[in-house]
Amino acid sequence: MRLAQIVRLSNRLQLPALPERCLGNAIEARRESNIHTSTSTSHGERKDGDTITATFFDEKDKSEKTVKVPLGESLMEAAHANDIDLEGACEGSLACSTCHVVIEDPELYDKLPEPTDDENDMLDLAYGLTETSRLGCQVIATKDIDGIHVRIPGATRNFAVDGYKPKPH
Repeated sequence: MRLAQIVRLSNRLQLPALPERCLGNAIEARRESNIHTSTSTSHGERKDGDTITATFFDEKDKSEKTVKVPLGESLMEAAHANDIDLEGACEGSLACSTCHVVIEDPELYDKLPEPTDDENDMLDLAYGLTETSRLGCQVIATKDIDGIHVRIPGATRNFAVDGYKPKPH
Protein backbone atom coordinates (compact mmCIF):
# COMPACT_ATOMS: atom_id res chain seq x y z
CA MET A 1 0.00 0.00 0.00
CA ARG A 2 1.39 3.40 -0.96
CA LEU A 3 1.81 6.29 1.49
CA ALA A 4 -1.02 8.35 -0.01
CA GLN A 5 -3.36 5.35 0.27
CA ILE A 6 -2.36 4.77 3.90
CA VAL A 7 -2.94 8.42 4.80
CA ARG A 8 -6.34 8.47 3.04
CA LEU A 9 -7.37 5.21 4.72
CA SER A 10 -6.29 6.39 8.18
CA ASN A 11 -8.19 9.65 7.65
CA ARG A 12 -11.29 7.79 6.50
CA LEU A 13 -11.14 5.41 9.47
CA GLN A 14 -10.28 8.28 11.82
CA LEU A 15 -7.17 6.50 13.04
CA PRO A 16 -4.55 8.44 15.00
CA ALA A 17 -1.99 10.12 12.76
CA LEU A 18 1.23 8.27 12.09
CA PRO A 19 4.22 9.60 14.03
CA GLU A 20 5.85 12.43 12.09
CA ARG A 21 9.18 10.57 11.93
CA CYS A 22 7.46 7.65 10.12
CA LEU A 23 5.85 9.96 7.59
CA GLY A 24 9.12 11.82 7.09
CA ASN A 25 10.95 8.57 6.28
CA ALA A 26 8.20 7.48 3.88
CA ILE A 27 8.13 10.86 2.13
CA GLU A 28 11.92 10.83 1.79
CA ALA A 29 11.83 7.30 0.35
CA ARG A 30 9.18 8.42 -2.17
CA ARG A 31 11.35 11.40 -3.24
CA GLU A 32 14.35 9.12 -3.77
CA SER A 33 12.31 6.65 -5.85
CA ASN A 34 11.50 9.24 -8.58
CA ILE A 35 7.85 8.23 -8.50
CA HIS A 36 5.44 11.13 -8.65
CA THR A 37 2.33 10.91 -6.55
CA SER A 38 -0.39 13.47 -6.99
CA THR A 39 -0.45 15.44 -3.80
CA SER A 40 0.00 19.16 -3.80
CA THR A 41 2.88 18.93 -1.32
CA SER A 42 4.95 16.59 -3.49
CA HIS A 43 5.35 18.87 -6.50
CA GLY A 44 8.23 20.91 -5.19
CA GLU A 45 8.64 22.79 -8.48
CA ARG A 46 5.37 24.76 -8.46
CA LYS A 47 5.76 28.53 -8.54
CA ASP A 48 2.77 30.83 -8.48
CA GLY A 49 2.01 32.10 -11.96
CA ASP A 50 4.50 29.91 -13.84
CA THR A 51 2.66 27.77 -16.39
CA ILE A 52 3.11 25.88 -19.62
CA THR A 53 0.54 25.08 -22.28
CA ALA A 54 -0.63 21.54 -22.95
CA THR A 55 -3.06 20.39 -25.62
CA PHE A 56 -5.21 17.32 -25.04
CA PHE A 57 -6.82 15.50 -27.99
CA ASP A 58 -9.54 13.03 -26.98
CA GLU A 59 -9.92 10.14 -29.45
CA LYS A 60 -13.42 9.32 -28.15
CA ASP A 61 -15.14 12.55 -29.15
CA LYS A 62 -12.38 14.04 -31.35
CA SER A 63 -12.27 17.15 -29.14
CA GLU A 64 -9.13 19.17 -28.53
CA LYS A 65 -8.49 21.53 -25.65
CA THR A 66 -5.42 23.64 -24.84
CA VAL A 67 -4.93 24.55 -21.20
CA LYS A 68 -2.41 26.30 -18.95
CA VAL A 69 -0.68 23.89 -16.57
CA PRO A 70 1.13 25.21 -13.47
CA LEU A 71 4.75 24.07 -13.22
CA GLY A 72 4.97 21.00 -11.00
CA GLU A 73 1.44 19.80 -11.73
CA SER A 74 0.84 16.51 -13.53
CA LEU A 75 -1.00 16.32 -16.83
CA MET A 76 -3.64 14.19 -15.10
CA GLU A 77 -4.25 16.90 -12.50
CA ALA A 78 -4.41 19.54 -15.25
CA ALA A 79 -6.94 17.46 -17.18
CA HIS A 80 -9.14 17.03 -14.10
CA ALA A 81 -8.93 20.74 -13.26
CA ASN A 82 -10.04 21.63 -16.80
CA ASP A 83 -12.88 19.10 -17.28
CA ILE A 84 -10.89 16.99 -19.72
CA ASP A 85 -12.01 13.36 -19.80
CA LEU A 86 -8.81 11.66 -18.57
CA GLU A 87 -9.79 9.00 -16.09
CA GLY A 88 -7.16 8.49 -13.36
CA ALA A 89 -9.00 5.83 -11.34
CA CYS A 90 -6.20 5.47 -8.74
CA GLU A 91 -6.03 9.26 -8.29
CA GLY A 92 -2.40 9.40 -9.32
CA SER A 93 -1.02 6.78 -6.95
CA LEU A 94 0.60 4.80 -9.80
CA ALA A 95 -1.71 1.82 -9.29
CA CYS A 96 -3.53 1.75 -12.64
CA SER A 97 -3.13 2.78 -16.28
CA THR A 98 -6.33 4.77 -16.78
CA CYS A 99 -4.54 8.11 -17.18
CA HIS A 100 -2.56 6.74 -20.14
CA VAL A 101 -1.67 9.42 -22.69
CA VAL A 102 0.36 9.35 -25.88
CA ILE A 103 2.91 12.13 -26.30
CA GLU A 104 2.50 13.22 -29.93
CA ASP A 105 5.93 14.87 -30.36
CA PRO A 106 8.81 12.37 -30.00
CA GLU A 107 11.25 15.24 -29.30
CA LEU A 108 9.19 16.38 -26.31
CA TYR A 109 8.81 12.76 -25.20
CA ASP A 110 12.62 12.51 -25.13
CA LYS A 111 12.78 15.55 -22.80
CA LEU A 112 10.75 13.72 -20.14
CA PRO A 113 12.50 11.75 -17.39
CA GLU A 114 12.64 8.03 -18.13
CA PRO A 115 9.58 6.14 -16.87
CA THR A 116 10.24 4.20 -13.69
CA ASP A 117 9.85 0.42 -13.56
CA ASP A 118 6.57 0.93 -11.67
CA GLU A 119 5.24 3.20 -14.42
CA ASN A 120 6.33 0.74 -17.11
CA ASP A 121 4.53 -2.06 -15.25
CA MET A 122 1.31 -0.04 -15.30
CA LEU A 123 1.80 1.00 -18.93
CA ASP A 124 1.93 -2.68 -19.86
CA LEU A 125 -1.75 -2.78 -18.87
CA ALA A 126 -2.72 0.29 -20.92
CA TYR A 127 -5.01 0.15 -23.93
CA GLY A 128 -3.37 1.23 -27.20
CA LEU A 129 0.20 1.36 -25.91
CA THR A 130 2.70 3.17 -28.18
CA GLU A 131 6.40 4.01 -28.11
CA THR A 132 5.59 7.45 -26.68
CA SER A 133 2.99 6.34 -24.10
CA ARG A 134 3.17 7.68 -20.56
CA LEU A 135 0.89 7.88 -17.55
CA GLY A 136 -0.56 11.37 -17.22
CA CYS A 137 0.02 11.28 -13.46
CA GLN A 138 3.75 10.89 -14.05
CA VAL A 139 4.20 13.63 -16.67
CA ILE A 140 5.00 16.74 -14.65
CA ALA A 141 4.84 20.23 -16.14
CA THR A 142 8.30 21.71 -16.66
CA LYS A 143 9.48 24.47 -18.99
CA ASP A 144 11.11 21.78 -21.19
CA ILE A 145 7.73 20.42 -22.29
CA ASP A 146 5.91 23.71 -22.90
CA GLY A 147 3.51 23.28 -25.82
CA ILE A 148 3.14 19.52 -25.35
CA HIS A 149 0.38 17.74 -27.31
CA VAL A 150 -1.02 14.53 -25.89
CA ARG A 151 -3.61 12.12 -27.23
CA ILE A 152 -6.05 10.43 -24.88
CA PRO A 153 -6.75 6.91 -26.21
CA GLY A 154 -10.35 6.02 -26.99
CA ALA A 155 -10.56 3.40 -24.23
CA THR A 156 -9.03 2.47 -20.88
CA ARG A 157 -8.63 -0.72 -18.91
CA ASN A 158 -10.15 0.09 -15.55
CA PHE A 159 -9.99 -3.07 -13.46
CA ALA A 160 -11.75 -1.49 -10.47
CA VAL A 161 -15.20 -0.58 -11.75
CA ASP A 162 -16.23 -0.19 -15.39
CA GLY A 163 -16.95 3.42 -16.17
CA TYR A 164 -15.90 4.74 -12.72
CA LYS A 165 -14.46 8.23 -12.96
CA PRO A 166 -13.14 9.71 -9.72
CA LYS A 167 -13.97 13.28 -8.87
CA PRO A 168 -10.89 15.49 -8.32
CA HIS A 169 -10.37 16.55 -4.71
